[in-house]
Amino acid sequence: MSEPRITEPSWNRFLTERDRQVFAAAGYARRQGFGGRPALLVVDVNYNFCGDRPEPILESVKRWRNSCGAEAWDGVAAIAKLLAAARAKGLPVIYSTGTGREDGWDRKAWGWKSSRTGERPRAGGTNLDGNTIVSEIAPGPRDIVIGKLKPSAFHGTALQSFLTLLGADSLIVAGTTTSGCVRATVVDAFSANYRVSVIEEGCFDRSQASHAISLCDMNAKYADVVKLDEALEFIGTLPAGLFDLPKG
Repeated sequence: MSEPRITEPSWNRFLTERDRQVFAAAGYARRQGFGGRPALLVVDVNYNFCGDRPEPILESVKRWRNSCGAEAWDGVAAIAKLLAAARAKGLPVIYSTGTGREDGWDRKAWGWKSSRTGERPRAGGTNLDGNTIVSEIAPGPRDIVIGKLKPSAFHGTALQSFLTLLGADSLIVAGTTTSGCVRATVVDAFSANYRVSVIEEGCFDRSQASHAISLCDMNAKYADVVKLDEALEFIGTLPAGLFDLPKG
């Protein structure tokens, strides 16, 4: 495989010169590399976080309080390419999305920090719940979908047991929000000793600064933040048929 491409990190414009010097002196952001048996994990790319169509974020949040606006749909396009590559090689594809009781009792803690938590928007005037994964990257019959109540896709779910069953040693992660559920999931994956690669173009957030700094922090300590093209190139080098996937 060719050497990793060196590009200017997207978060550099948010860092002070002191920050850059400290990271370099302390040895952070060393490249760890991909694992040998990766699963693709798509975190929370649903209508709640994307809205029902591409539009400026301040328009979208009028109807979808958690929307990340037009950037979400750029992320969806990148994730679609990842999904095609992963499925072509027979890699596990795992999605997470929100779940919960209809009365919202089990998600009550989310209301502690948001005045709009009780809203239950439906996608595009249909009866599709906001937790439905957007149709452009809808799960296939052999994919695994994890319902969750908290930011991390690991917390209180069967995700780690499924990764054990699959024999996966690493994760390729995309989704939203970069500063919330993606970051929480990546930290938990690191804590469980998985190598993690985060796809920069496949992650998005409602806050530009939070997105960039969260990528910076993950790249410094818990994961490699990589470009989409590099991930696609890596997946292309893997042999097909590494995994015993669900039959669908």
